[in-house]
Amino acid sequence: MEQTLDQKRATDSLEKVKRVKENCDSDAADDYAGYVVRLAGAIRINGLGQALAQLLAAAKQDQNDPHLLVYQDLQQWLCRNDSQAPYPNEPDLLEALVKRDRDTYQWALAEAMAWLEWHKKLAVAYLKKPEEGQG
Repeated sequence: MEQTLDQKRATDSLEKVKRVKENCDSDAADDYAGYVVRLAGAIRINGLGQALAQLLAAAKQDQNDPHLLVYQDLQQWLCRNDSQAPYPNEPDLLEALVKRDRDTYQWALAEAMAWLEWHKKLAVAYLKKPEEGQG
């Protein structure tokens, strides 16, 4: 039985969260979760392209920076080799956003927000450190 698109989002998100948990120290994982939580709001306020550009700017070319990991994870989802992806096989999400049409951008925006719903919940559940006085 084939998974629904929502199940595919959840599966993809969970795989990425587990990868962060395995490969990053607890501070970097906590930062990653925080950036994921804030990304949806940044997209609503500034738009998808500007929010992604901000992640890249904050990473400052550091391949291990959690900002870049968040960008890459969303890019992998939106640019995967799948007919249900807005930008299949595109090598760079930000470039794809600016060179494609408005309808595809709107699709990418909706798909990014749907994927982020899962990713926020899973990142907080698996990666976020308890607040002081909790846990």
